[in-house]
Amino acid sequence: MTHEAPLPSERRERLISRVRETGSARVSDLSRWLGVTPVTVRRDLALLVLEGTLEKVHGGARIPARAPGRQETEDAADVGQPTIGVVVPSLDYYWPEVIRGARAAAHGTARLILRGGSYDVDQIRHQLTALVGDDGGPGVDGLLVAPPVDGPDATALGDWLADLDLPVVLMERRLAAGPYREPLESVATDHALGSGTAARHLAERGHRQVGLVTSRTSPTSAAVRRGFCTVADELGLDVVLDLETVPLSDAGWAGDAESVLDKCAETGVTALLVHSDREAISLVEQARERGVRVPADLAVVAYDDEVAGLADPPLTAVSPPKAAIGAGAVELLTRRLGIAGADGNGVAAGAGLGADRPVHRIELSPRLNVRASSGAR
Repeated sequence: MTHEAPLPSERRERLISRVRETGSARVSDLSRWLGVTPVTVRRDLALLVLEGTLEKVHGGARIPARAPGRQETEDAADVGQPTIGVVVPSLDYYWPEVIRGARAAAHGTARLILRGGSYDVDQIRHQLTALVGDDGGPGVDGLLVAPPVDGPDATALGDWLADLDLPVVLMERRLAAGPYREPLESVATDHALGSGTAARHLAERGHRQVGLVTSRTSPTSAAVRRGFCTVADELGLDVVLDLETVPLSDAGWAGDAESVLDKCAETGVTALLVHSDREAISLVEQARERGVRVPADLAVVAYDDEVAGLADPPLTAVSPPKAAIGAGAVELLTRRLGIAGADGNGVAAGAGLGADRPVHRIELSPRLNVRASSGAR
C-alpha cells in the first residue's frame, strides 16, 4: 500500500503542533516523527522562524517566549494593518536576508505572509494566486515577488501581475508589462556594477587573463556577464574563459567544474569571477586537489557573499545589499498603499503616497568585500 507524503504546508502544520505539544523539539526528533530527512526539517524550521511562528534554538526550535500581554498587544496591532504577500524562489540561500530586511521594515506597519516558490513560472503563479485569494486564500493587499523574467511564460506572468487590482513590487527582478511594455515597480541590485567592480579589482591586482563562470539557471547571470565584460574591455583585460554551468546541486556540476579548471589550465587564466558562492567554494576545493593554489596560481572572486567568508581561504566576494532590497520593497509597497513609514523617510521619501505616485524603479549598489582569495600577481 502506498501512502502519499503530506504537502509541505500540511507537514509544517504538524511540525508546529508537535513543538507546541512538547514546548521545544530537536531536528533529529522531528525528522523521525515526521518521517522526513533532517534537511527537510531544517528548511521548514527556517521558514517558520522567518515567519516568527517558531524561535530557533541550538539543534531545533521552540515556541517563542512572550512577555505577559504581549500576544494581545501584537494581535491588536495587526488589526487594520495591510497584509503583504511575499513570494521568493528560495528559502535557504540569498533570500532569507532579503526577507529579514522586509520583515524589519514592515514591523508595526504591515503583516507579511511568506510563501516559498521556485524558478518555475507555474509554481510562482500558483503561490501568487493563492495569496491574492482566487483559490480561497487570504486576499492580500499587496505583493512582493521575485518572479522568473525570461521567456514567453514569464512575460505572461508579468502581464497578469500588472492586471491585478493591487500593488506589486518586484525584488531583484525587472519586468515590463502591458501593450506599451511599461515597467513594474521594483527594487533591485545593480549586478552589472558589482561584477564590473570585481573586474576592476582583479585588474588592480595585476591580472590580465581573466575568466567568468556564471549559473545557467540564474536570472542574475546576464547582468553579471554584461558588467564584467564591459569593464574588462574598458581596461584591456582578456576574458579568455566565459562559461555557464549548472548549479552545485545539479548532478552535472562535477563535470562542469572539471571543464572550468581544464580550460583555466589551457588558456592561462589567472583570476576568476564565479557566480555564486557555493560554486566558487567547490571550484577552490577541486583546484586544490589538482595542486592549483588559491590565490597564488588562481585568484577567485565569488558573487553573492552568502558564505564566501567561511571558505578556505576566505573568498573575496561581491555582496548585494540583500536586507536593503527587502526593506526598500516594503517601503515602496506601503507608500503605494498610502502608508508612510514610521520615520517618514527612506528610498521613496518625498515622492508622495497612494496609487497616483509615479512608478519607482530603485537600483541599489553592491559592495566588494576583499579577502584572501584575490592576491596580487
